Amino acid sequence: MAVTAGSGSGPDDLIEVFKALGNPARLQIMQWLKDPDTHFREYEPIADRQSVGVCVTHIQAKSGLAQSTVSSYMSTLERAGLVRPTRVGKWTHYRRNEERLTQVARAVNTAI
Repeated sequence: MAVTAGSGSGPDDLIEVFKALGNPARLQIMQWLKDPDTHFREYEPIADRQSVGVCVTHIQAKSGLAQSTVSSYMSTLERAGLVRPTRVGKWTHYRRNEERLTQVARAVNTAI
């Protein structure tokens, strides 16, 4: 039985996670989101980075990628359960889903 992406740690679920992290730009974004205050300090936060995350416009500016590309990348990370979106006004903010990342680490440790 397949596991829905982002909800478990079965083989199909891990494949979705690895696909999401297999792109260098998405992996870089995940690394930046691990310490948003350091990596996004040059951008004035719209909301508290620790509680709601980093505004997608700041991720776009830092990455130098097109808005549509960043939106697609963040959707991929969200489908894999690796980030959580929060709307603040008209802006979407993203933060890492640390609980999910811990689950993935455990699953990898037991699967390999």
